[in-house]
Amino acid sequence: MRFRWDWLRPVVTAPFVPTIGPVHPSVLTEDVFADTLIAASSDRRFLRYDKDARWSDFKDETVLVEDVVHQPAVTLIPTLSRRGAGTIKVHVYSAQGDAVLMASELAQKLCAVQGAAKARVVRFLGPESPQGRGTRIQLKDFRALPCPAPEGPVHDFAAWPTPVQQTFAEFAAEMAADGFAFLYERMKAGAVGPVLTASVGGRIAGAIGPMEIRPDAIGTRQLMPQYFGVLPDHRGLGLGRLLWRAAMHWGQSHGAAYQLLQTEVGGASDRLCRNEGLHALGFTYSQPA
Repeated sequence: MRFRWDWLRPVVTAPFVPTIGPVHPSVLTEDVFADTLIAASSDRRFLRYDKDARWSDFKDETVLVEDVVHQPAVTLIPTLSRRGAGTIKVHVYSAQGDAVLMASELAQKLCAVQGAAKARVVRFLGPESPQGRGTRIQLKDFRALPCPAPEGPVHDFAAWPTPVQQTFAEFAAEMAADGFAFLYERMKAGAVGPVLTASVGGRIAGAIGPMEIRPDAIGTRQLMPQYFGVLPDHRGLGLGRLLWRAAMHWGQSHGAAYQLLQTEVGGASDRLCRNEGLHALGFTYSQPA
């Protein structure tokens, strides 16, 4: 099948592409949606600009091409994630009131057909929405303003003395729910870029990374999303802001044009990004089918 851009573009309220995630507005074209259909028939291979290619050899989520609903005012794009017991997601691009019901029915049917354990409906809101919820898509444009290096106890992990580096294992274990145990394994394997860390009293108290830049769908240099966190006992002291600003300085000084982030509306990272002047591009939220 092919997407008709004159049908799809008017109902895309946030720059989010199934299986890819948020994209820069300049990348939001018919081609990037079409790429997801091509990838679905290529034995779970990654698109060349897929951010998830950093973490695995195979894509665990693909579009169910034969089950896409594509009409003038409604496009429903179902995906299957093979992670865990399997999840069906139906992404709703429509302003019609009955589109969510259509999506729920499709998700439940596909859940049974594919043997997946969960069925969800993914919805979108534009940046101007006064009732934004779920996850906010935010843009940091490195070409807009300089990002000076902050002053404070933040350095590349590899620059700390060995006794400080050795405390990262404890930090990673305490922050495992935020992905740092997984990141630490990748760090030890030498499989990721630099990780910026904050130290308090000779111990790692916060981190952001890995710092990596990759080209997007049109070749523009994009700073990839990072794991980002501060130990609970050290929150509220400004370490998160120091780490964030150090990461933005790294991205700008290494030639990135922009970064896209997804932050939970009302959460600490969301408030930080809003205070730092990032531009909101829209919202995405999911609900059980």
